[in-house]
Amino acid sequence: MAAERTPAAAPVESPLNVRVRRVRDHPSPLPLPEYQTEAAAGLDLRADADQEIALDPGERARIPTGLVVELPNGFEAQIRPRSGLALRHGVTLLNSPGTIDADYRGEIQVILVNLGRERFVVRRGDRIAQMVVAPVTRVHLTESKELSATARGSGGFGHTGRADDPDAS
Repeated sequence: MAAERTPAAAPVESPLNVRVRRVRDHPSPLPLPEYQTEAAAGLDLRADADQEIALDPGERARIPTGLVVELPNGFEAQIRPRSGLALRHGVTLLNSPGTIDADYRGEIQVILVNLGRERFVVRRGDRIAQMVVAPVTRVHLTESKELSATARGSGGFGHTGRADDPDAS
């Protein structure tokens, strides 16, 4: 008996408009960031460097995207790694996810690091990261001498989910 398929959800129409400015004029402009599939959460960012940037194992570099964004107040852009680069080459992002605040008007740059065993070369137009635009919740902190108790308490840094830990749930 064949497994039943759940129909794909219809894409949510988003009225959010984000203005983008290119930092450099180029005779062959790169495409603006775009979703690679209908249900993708992140827009792919491309490297916009004039020359190749080589990352030897253990090295990191700031990679320009050539773009400045104008996010509406109440939103941020999260800059996240691309899973394919991480799996195939050991290349990922430092400071991940990076945050682009709504009031930032500088070029988006991505801090790539090569955790792999071989040199990795970034070329103009390579997809190097994903940008997810998300709402931001602002909070007001209230100092308190006591906080409510929980079953977890202060356990952290791998406290839960370890098979060899009898206290893990």
